[in-house]
Amino acid sequence: MSSAKTVEWVNGRVRMIDQTRVPEKFVYVTFNDYRQVAKAIKNMVVRGAPAIGVAAAMGMALAAKHSSRRKSKDQFFKDLQAAGIVLCKSRPTARNLSWAVERILGKAQATSGGVQEIVREIVEEAQNIAREDIEANRKIGDFGSSLIKDNYTVLTHCNTGTFATVSYGTALAPIRTAFKQGKNVRVIATETRPRLQGARLTTFELLSDKIPVTLIVDGAVGYVMKRGMVQAAIVGADRITRQVVANKVGTYLIALAAHANLVPFYVAAPSSTFDLNEMHAVEIEERKPQEVTHIAGKRIPPRGVGVFNPAFDITPVELVKGFITENGILRPEDLGRVA
Repeated sequence: MSSAKTVEWVNGRVRMIDQTRVPEKFVYVTFNDYRQVAKAIKNMVVRGAPAIGVAAAMGMALAAKHSSRRKSKDQFFKDLQAAGIVLCKSRPTARNLSWAVERILGKAQATSGGVQEIVREIVEEAQNIAREDIEANRKIGDFGSSLIKDNYTVLTHCNTGTFATVSYGTALAPIRTAFKQGKNVRVIATETRPRLQGARLTTFELLSDKIPVTLIVDGAVGYVMKRGMVQAAIVGADRITRQVVANKVGTYLIALAAHANLVPFYVAAPSSTFDLNEMHAVEIEERKPQEVTHIAGKRIPPRGVGVFNPAFDITPVELVKGFITENGILRPEDLGRVA
């Protein structure tokens, strides 16, 4: 599973695994328009901050191809900027998405020559972002595996493996690497309500790699830590500032439980997830009530109940023991220095 590619550029189109159908079915879907890519991001056909960053970059490449007949470079750039706005609005919390769009726009502005040359450079840059993601994840695995000792059980939240990236993963990368090194490592995965990314995706990946995994409900995190069943917690991130980590809702409670039970709490993310020079508040995406009220198409609570469905929450960096990146392991106090 760790060698599969979640999103890739194939014959001038964007191909991705439809994550809404896993584990029942493992199928690919293909898009030839950036609006389709934006919709796929919004509907979580593709999800995970690094993966949607790559998807957005490739969506920009599709937009560039579609505007390649523009005779005016000014009009071409207007088309490209409009596509970037649509893509960035699809899921606003993840830093990787806007970072990828900004990088593609920067590449376009820096490229000399005509529209056709700019399009070629954009397509190549989108593929570079995908290749860099795989390499960054491998390095995250290398650095993070040093934190996992033999016979460790690691708790993780949401899905942070191949499905959340182009390949290999962020928070699952250290676990995979430690397992390949011959360490006896086990995983406790939260189900991750309401979309059940842990139950559907993380368990699927780990079982495919023959890594022992136990599934728990989200509310059992404190109990398993209190019982000493966990030696470390590693989660991913959608945006990291100097003050906070924005990640899948439930992360803050895991960090608090880890702090209370002296369990080291780590965040694994590539540098593209860091937003260290911005001091604005992180925008937290709120999703449809139906994700909470319905399971497998069946309504659970009575009609008329109010629903609040934030997709992410905020964890203070002081609760993080270390940030596992492709450039090494950073402490919270290092964030200001590397900004």
